[in-house]
Amino acid sequence: MVEVRLERVSKRFGRVVAVNNVNLQFPDGKFSALLGPSGSGKSTILYLIAGIYKPTLGKILFGDRDVTELPPKDRNVGLVFQNYALYPHMTVYDNIAFPLRLKKIDENAINDKVNNVSKLLRIQDLLERYPHQLSGGQQQRVALARALVKEPEVLLLDEPLSNLDALLRLTIRAEIKRLQQKLEITAIHVTHDQAEAMSMADYIAVIDRGSVQQVGSPWEVYNKPRNLFVATFMGSPPSNVLPGRIVRENGIWIDVGGSMVKPPERMVELLRESELDDVIVAFRPEHASIVKEPEEGYISIPAEVFVTEPLGRESIVTAMVGGSSVKVLMPPEAEFKPGESVYIQIQPDKLMLFDPITELNIEVARPGKS
Repeated sequence: MVEVRLERVSKRFGRVVAVNNVNLQFPDGKFSALLGPSGSGKSTILYLIAGIYKPTLGKILFGDRDVTELPPKDRNVGLVFQNYALYPHMTVYDNIAFPLRLKKIDENAINDKVNNVSKLLRIQDLLERYPHQLSGGQQQRVALARALVKEPEVLLLDEPLSNLDALLRLTIRAEIKRLQQKLEITAIHVTHDQAEAMSMADYIAVIDRGSVQQVGSPWEVYNKPRNLFVATFMGSPPSNVLPGRIVRENGIWIDVGGSMVKPPERMVELLRESELDDVIVAFRPEHASIVKEPEEGYISIPAEVFVTEPLGRESIVTAMVGGSSVKVLMPPEAEFKPGESVYIQIQPDKLMLFDPITELNIEVARPGKS
């Protein structure tokens, strides 16, 4: 096991800054995810760790070993690509054995290692087949076996599930997580799928425009987003966002769509001490409900039903607050008609407020907080 660290790492391609002054620490023996939209720089970070790219600035360390200038073959990493990159003219056995033969390992030792890893991934019956004779899930297992047969210190996964259908993705991601836990290997997984990152990773680094937005456990990045990007990127449907205006008359109030909302007690002092005139109000669809009459103990905002989308186990109800749309998860039996006047009822402890200029969460990123 080995800890991977990036210290003030930047990568430029001409005038394009793909990675900007990134500091990251991937704990040894844990499963970490680099999560972000397309073009955010997450794959570039992975290739920097692999040694395929060299950083323009900064250092990359495996434990206490500086690997910044080392080529990929000297880093002892296993890399699984998005398209699997299997050699079509080689059998499954030869594909898995290929990195060992490059090291000129004895054929008997190669045979033992290939058989062991193929049993671990339950592909021992496929060793004589060629890649074109395999399903997508089988090819994915072969690519994983080829990465693991070298017994790498670090396993790097570049969106290896994106080419699989939805049901197979669920199966394979559970298998990869089980395998990582069994081998206790340091794994770093690149994905744009936040559900994938949440379900597989011990730690998540959210990346956008080449910069780290937040690092933490799945629970932290979901429930305590540091900024508006993280709040709206995590979750499906994403967090609802409404513009608000702070009113300092007879206490602290927030004007949301023309309705005066009393902020939760924990936020009152923060707002009183701040110099904010406006604020962004955010909450997740599962932390609210739609009711016909407001109830005590909740934050209630008048709204108008726009559309209901039944999804079987739940329904997504979209309502309008002023000119902004809000999505709320409701039980499947909930019935609302378009144009109906209702209230969006928000759990006070789940409400989030963001600075409209910096887009920082006023609680999580306030002075004194990291």
